Amino acid sequence: MSALPRIETFVPPPVQAAPKAALPTHVGQGVTPLPLPLPVATAPNLWQRFWRGRGATALMGALSIASVLLFWQLATHYKLDAYIRFNNIPTPSQVLEKVIEVNASPKFVTNIGISVRRILLGFLVATLLGVGLGVVIGRYRLARALAMPALEVFRPIPAIAWVPMSIMLWPDNEVSIVFITFLGAFFPILLNTVHGVEAIDPVLLRAARTLGAGEASLLRHVVLPGALPHIFTGLAVGMGVAWVSLIAAEMISGQFGIGYFTWEAYSLISYAEIALGMITIGVLGLLCSGGIRLLAKLAMPWQTHSQGGR
Repeated sequence: MSALPRIETFVPPPVQAAPKAALPTHVGQGVTPLPLPLPVATAPNLWQRFWRGRGATALMGALSIASVLLFWQLATHYKLDAYIRFNNIPTPSQVLEKVIEVNASPKFVTNIGISVRRILLGFLVATLLGVGLGVVIGRYRLARALAMPALEVFRPIPAIAWVPMSIMLWPDNEVSIVFITFLGAFFPILLNTVHGVEAIDPVLLRAARTLGAGEASLLRHVVLPGALPHIFTGLAVGMGVAWVSLIAAEMISGQFGIGYFTWEAYSLISYAEIALGMITIGVLGLLCSGGIRLLAKLAMPWQTHSQGGR
């Protein structure tokens, strides 16, 4: 057994020198750059705030309507006759005089009220049946196989073509007009609802199932909210078609309503009342469409936030 080396004779191993760092090949190599200063956000000026806000939208809408009124005034004043004839078209001032005249009696306001009642009743029934049936058809394959072939047969038939049949079907003329209004709104609402239900991401449905959602909870919390954008698109389109159907039905078989008022004015060759009836129909349709857009914002607040509050 060899003896341990004596401490006096122990020589420590040589210490290796640290390798010298490589010299930089260019100025700035190996230096950590300082972060650049963030640009200072400048507050938008008055014109930018106006242009981005609702004031610009209102201004553009006013200019659009004013341009139409200006063209109408010039074309009727100078009796424009360039294939489109404005010889017998009343001027805006004549229509305004007629507005003051018809509002002196309750007949015109009564006709408006009757048309609004018809459109709301027919549209409400179309919304309930169209959305309910659309969810069932879009969600369940068996319901789609049973219902869609029959519905596709009736869908191409214009609502106005149902006027003679509706008179024979329903005992009351009022109910037949509401039925025609319902038909005009029903199919756009139905088809958009079906498309909205079918367009829902299957991942959302599987995730809800994984979390223990039943079928009723799935329809309430996943299917309906996911299909709401398409449903409101169908409501907007259906409202426009419902007004077309209502006015046509009132012109053909009605005794009251704004459509009957317009047709009666044509029969009596009262051009100012014809224009007044048409403008009234446009304003009523605009108010109904605005109500649907407002309801959509209330029912889908997440879309307002996702669009930056516009």
